[in-house]
Amino acid sequence: MTTTDPAPGIAVRQGLWAHDWVRFGVRRVGRLLVSLWVVVTASFLMIHLIPGDPVRAALGPTAPAELVAAKRAALGLDDPLWRQYGAYLERLFNGDLGSSLVSQLPVSDVIAQRLPATLALAVLAFVLAVTIALPVGVVVGVLTRGGRGRRTELAFTAGSVILGIIPDFLIGVGLVFVFGVSLSWLPVAGNQSPAAYVLPVLCLALGPAAILARILRVELVSVLDADFIRTARAKRLPARAVYLRHALPNAATAALTLGALILSSMVAGTVLIENVFSWPGLGMTIVQSILDKDYPVVQGIVLVYGVGVLAANTVVDVALALLDPRSIIRED
Repeated sequence: MTTTDPAPGIAVRQGLWAHDWVRFGVRRVGRLLVSLWVVVTASFLMIHLIPGDPVRAALGPTAPAELVAAKRAALGLDDPLWRQYGAYLERLFNGDLGSSLVSQLPVSDVIAQRLPATLALAVLAFVLAVTIALPVGVVVGVLTRGGRGRRTELAFTAGSVILGIIPDFLIGVGLVFVFGVSLSWLPVAGNQSPAAYVLPVLCLALGPAAILARILRVELVSVLDADFIRTARAKRLPARAVYLRHALPNAATAALTLGALILSSMVAGTVLIENVFSWPGLGMTIVQSILDKDYPVVQGIVLVYGVGVLAANTVVDVALALLDPRSIIRED
């Protein structure tokens, strides 16, 4: 009895699919595309879920009916919903986010002007949070391993919990009062000088740094009791190598997973912080657009925030896969 070999193309595809990294990439790309579709659909439906006529609300109650009708026709709001959705997707594929109802500027231009300030704030805050959390979490974890340093553990836990639960905007108000109003050391509005970055970046980073340090400390204490750490110590490896080369990479997995959520919350948190510090970014713009009922701008900024969160989660997923491929890329 003879058997036939599978076609070369099928064999190649089966061989590729057997590779862990290929399956990992396909799964992540599939999830990203589905999530992106959800974000795009939600941004489209947002304007239709608002009670009343968004065009009338944006132009005001005294606007002539002819102007309102012309604007609705220009925006395609008189078409069936499925046709509006198709036109919206087509515009997005062409890079067209529409025009502002207030300034008549393209929404993409408005976002391009404001996005760099928001990105600078979020990225600097995230880098600062990680820079604070890593050494603090490692040092406290080493000092409190095996039930040692109870007072240190209690003080660290209490401080991290307090910083983690205080809303960012309240921290911002406190920093403004102390360093801006009382001491007059730092500016409290705008981003015209490097000193203007200090308070908003610090305000946005303190809470996440406390949470990351606490998670890292808990994971490090657990890892330091593992068998492979005992083996590393038995080999008389330097303490620095034991902690940084063996313990930290294994303890950082949970912190990186939480880091994706924290980075996402930082992106959303910039909305409040920008309004506290009069920061000329997307956060201030979306609040002003909501007040002005400038819905195309709101749609565009919501879409940018959603894509930013998805991108951050994807980057962290890849980092986790590189750090611990055995547990990440081989998941079912």
